[in-house]
Amino acid sequence: MNMKILHTTMAASLALLLGGCMVGPDYHRPQVATPPQYKELPGWTAAAPAAEAPKGDWWTGFNDPLLNQLEPMVSVSNQTVRQDYANYQAALAEVQVARSSLFPTIGVTGSATRQRSASSSLGNNGNGSISSAGSLEGNVSWAPDLWGKVRRTIEENKATAQASEATLANATLSEQTALATAVIELRVSDANIDLLQKTVDAYTEYLRVIANQGTAGTIAPSDVISARTQLENAQASLLALGVARAQYAHAIAVLVGKNPEELDIPHSTTLPTLPTVPAGVPSTLLQRRPDIAIAERQMAAQNAAIGIAIAAYYPSLSLSAADGFSQSPLAGLLHIANHVWSLGADASETLFDFGARHGEVAAAKANYEAAVANYRGTVLTAFQNVEDDLSGLRILAQQAEVLDTAVHDATRGAEIAFNEYQAGTVDYTTAATARAIQLSTQQSALSVQQQRLLDAVSLIGDVGGGWSASELGEPPKSSLTSSTQH
Repeated sequence: MNMKILHTTMAASLALLLGGCMVGPDYHRPQVATPPQYKELPGWTAAAPAAEAPKGDWWTGFNDPLLNQLEPMVSVSNQTVRQDYANYQAALAEVQVARSSLFPTIGVTGSATRQRSASSSLGNNGNGSISSAGSLEGNVSWAPDLWGKVRRTIEENKATAQASEATLANATLSEQTALATAVIELRVSDANIDLLQKTVDAYTEYLRVIANQGTAGTIAPSDVISARTQLENAQASLLALGVARAQYAHAIAVLVGKNPEELDIPHSTTLPTLPTVPAGVPSTLLQRRPDIAIAERQMAAQNAAIGIAIAAYYPSLSLSAADGFSQSPLAGLLHIANHVWSLGADASETLFDFGARHGEVAAAKANYEAAVANYRGTVLTAFQNVEDDLSGLRILAQQAEVLDTAVHDATRGAEIAFNEYQAGTVDYTTAATARAIQLSTQQSALSVQQQRLLDAVSLIGDVGGGWSASELGEPPKSSLTSSTQH
C-alpha cells in the first residue's frame, strides 16, 4: 500500500463516518408566553417592522451635541466593552479548536544517526566501523466522530460564542445608556445651577431692598437677618451642586475610556430633548434584547452539552497510519526497497464507571432545565422593565403638565408676595415663604423632566436599542463541517 491509497482510504472513511449519527437531543427553542400588547400600550405608537424602531445611533433623538460626540466612542474606548470583545474573540477561537477535532492530524517525522561500533578484535588497533542510519515517515491519526460528540461540542462552543457576541452587544448598550444617563444628570445639574443662580440673584435683590428698609428703621432687624440667611443658604446649595457636576463629568470621561482630567465639559443651558420612542410589541423583545439572546444561546449550549455527556456511553475509535522510508546505512534512504508502512486502530469502551456517566448526563439535563428557567425569567423581566418604563413616562407626563401650571402660579405668587411686603401689607415671612415655594416647585418640575429623560433612556435600553438577535454572526465554517450538521 502506498501513501496515495492510504489517503484515499482515510478520505473515504472520513466522509462515511462524518455522516454518522449524533446522540443527544437536537435543540429547539422553548416556547414562552408573550402577550399581544403591553398593558401600557394605549397612547403609544407601536413600532413598525423597521422604519420606527430605534436605530444603532438612538441617542441622536435627544438632540444633545455632547451625546452625539461621545456615544460613538463607547464601542471603541470603553474598557468594559473592550473586555467583552476580547472574551468574544476567545469564544470564537474555542469554536475553531473544537472544529479541528473533526479532521485527521497529519505529521511528518525524520531521524538520522551516525555511530561507531566497537572493534571485536585487537587487530584493528581499537578502531570500530562507522555507520549511518535514517528514517523519513509521514503519519496520520484520526478519531472519527462516530456518535457526534465533536459535533455537539462544536454546537456548544458556537452557541457559547454567540452568547459572548450578545454579551458584547449587551455591554455596549448598557454602557451607552449609562453614558446617556450621566450626560442627562450633568445637564440637569447645569439646569439646577442656573435655577439656583437666578434664586441667588433674586435673594440678593431681596436683601438689598430689605437692608435699605432696615437702615431706614422701617422694618425689624430680624427681617434683615432672615433675608441674609436665606441668601447664604441658597449660595451654599449652589456651591454643593458643583460636587455632583464634577462627579458626573468624571463618570462620563471613564465611560468613554479617558482619564477624568482629559475631558472638559463646558456648562450648558439646554437640556436634552425628550425623544419619541415607539414601544413596539412584546414579541419583538425576544429578538431585540441582547440579554434575552444571551439566555437563549446559553440554552442551546446546555442542550449540546447533554449530547456530549451521552456520547460517553458509546465506544471510541482511533485510527492511525504511517508511510515512509527507513534505511541503514543512510545512503539510498528513499529507494523503494526501503519503503515501510503501517496501519492501526484502537477501540475503547468503559464497562463499569459506577454511575459517573449517568451522573454527567443527569447534571447536563439539569443545567439545561436551569438555562430554560433563566431564559423564561429573563423574558418576564424584560416585559416588566418595558411596562415600568411606559407607565413611568405616562404618569410623569401628567405630573409634568400639572407642575408646569404650579411653577407659573408659584412664580406669580412670589412676585405678588414680595410686592405686598414692600407695600407693608404682609410680613417678610410671607414673602420669603412664597419665594421658597417657587424654588421648590421649580426644582420639582426639573426633577420630573430629568426622570422623564432617564425613563426614555431606560425604555430604549429595555427594548434593545438598535440591536437585533438576527445580527448574531455565524463563526467561520469549514467546507467540511458545514455539510455534516444534521
